[in-house]
Amino acid sequence: MLKNPFKPTMGMTPPLLVGREDILDEVQFALDNGPGTHERVTVITGPRGIGKTVLLNAIEDLALQRGWVYFSETATKGFLPRLIGSAQAKITELAPKPKRKLTGLSISGAGGLDWENVEHTASPSSLRENLTRLLDLIDETDAKLRQETGLFITLDELHHLQRDEIIELATTVQHLIRESRNIALFMAGIPGSVKPLLGDNAGRNPITFLRRANRVTLGRVDTDFVREGLAVPVQNLGLRWDEDALDEAATACDGYPFMIQLVGQYSFAARQGDTITAASVRAGISRARTKLGQLVHEPALADLSEKDRVFLGFMAEDEEDSAVAEIADRMGVSAQYANNYRRRLIDAEMIEPTQRGRVKFALPYLREYLRENYS
Repeated sequence: MLKNPFKPTMGMTPPLLVGREDILDEVQFALDNGPGTHERVTVITGPRGIGKTVLLNAIEDLALQRGWVYFSETATKGFLPRLIGSAQAKITELAPKPKRKLTGLSISGAGGLDWENVEHTASPSSLRENLTRLLDLIDETDAKLRQETGLFITLDELHHLQRDEIIELATTVQHLIRESRNIALFMAGIPGSVKPLLGDNAGRNPITFLRRANRVTLGRVDTDFVREGLAVPVQNLGLRWDEDALDEAATACDGYPFMIQLVGQYSFAARQGDTITAASVRAGISRARTKLGQLVHEPALADLSEKDRVFLGFMAEDEEDSAVAEIADRMGVSAQYANNYRRRLIDAEMIEPTQRGRVKFALPYLREYLRENYS
């Protein structure tokens, strides 16, 4: 039995990563160009399902291929102690074993020798002390092997609720960069969770270092990349798409990476023999839309205020893009008042402007989901 090649699990690396080559080229440049390269500290944002975690996985692979030590963390409570623990474990692995001296001879029982360590090195406790010690050991190893590597850290699900721990991580990395250490930090999160963290806060934001970091905003991928992401995994199994079926599937994905995996999985499951037909794709699209609603639309809407959802609900009444002035009339509020929600929803990457005074949905099939669930 052939296994389905598509992987529509959030964060799971797909069989073929498409449309992100330029970003990966930047990462390779940053790793190879040495300390001080701007792209070595990067914040990645984008809506759910756009491929942030998948991109972090690919970035980690680049670091691993170059022999870098890397730690992968999620910004939940306590990630900093976990990071310190990972650093201490790596320090133990890389540190030379302590020298010992003979202190006595035991003749009781079977006899034995008594030893004690000559060198007593206190274990570092703070994040900065641990990362500094680890980087020293990496440098020593590199000198022996005549290579240049470093320490690579990824932090997924970046969220302002973990502000204190993120501040400590950011300030530590900032100090190490000022010391020209080989360290890189890549973070990712949805816009609504990241923006409050990096906001100005009336000029009192202690993590301005991250506000100056390289920013990557992930968007949809081109249709040609979508077709490649659908076609190649199937071809690698010796199967095929009907050309019209592939066209229909690529259009349905709307450039959204998670939909490539959903449509691909369900269309593959509905294939007829060795061929994915138009009928297979229609069945696959229907199931993919349902799953997208459960995994992307529902949690994205849950993060919003009631008024934000009302704004979106009135947008769903339109067949194409919406005029903000008309949305304000439907809500019974002034255009200026409605613009507050417009700005918030754009910042959250739930909607995007099309032209002056008009907006459209940023997530595929959100209009249909709202009509079915918020009418």
